[in-house]
Amino acid sequence: MGYSQTIEYYNKNHREFTSNTLDVSFSDIQDRFLRLLPENALILDFGCGTGRDSRYFLKKGYRVEACDGSEEMVKTAERVAGIPVRQMLFSELCEQERYDGIFACASILHVPYAELPDIFLRMERATKPGGILYVSFKYGQFEGIRNGRFFTDMDEDRLGDILKVTEGLEILELWITGDVRPGREDERWLNVLLCRSR
Repeated sequence: MGYSQTIEYYNKNHREFTSNTLDVSFSDIQDRFLRLLPENALILDFGCGTGRDSRYFLKKGYRVEACDGSEEMVKTAERVAGIPVRQMLFSELCEQERYDGIFACASILHVPYAELPDIFLRMERATKPGGILYVSFKYGQFEGIRNGRFFTDMDEDRLGDILKVTEGLEILELWITGDVRPGREDERWLNVLLCRSR
């Protein structure tokens, strides 16, 4: 129910989602991620949605690959970012030590909690040693369908349990923010920057 329902939601509601998120200012978090990367770094925008973040990274001079599970969001992201975007599920990531950084902004929160350790391992293995990961989740412990999509919320304890199964991901920074979309400032988000240590 989770994946297919969530992808179908984005396929049906891609225009509304794009209008609500494309032009939201997110540079504070984007720049916190970029500051940790080398010049000319290769970034994977993992679950790129509208392509907003890919476009920002490209304008800053970084190389970007992007993917999303929704066919309609892929089309939107290609138009917004001006690069090819792969349609794929998070569980299909199988690159090895390819990326300097992976940016998973409000994306892997659609994965069931029991499957997240595998996704974190895939992200870790796809990142070069010393590479940087950014992930964000709605803050809390809820898991299930909300507003037509599947969500896994996250807090520090739940994240800590997931990271126990990784091979060398270390938390660099963890912080909580409000939602940047107008009228949703009371929603809290868990933001995490991680480093692949080996």
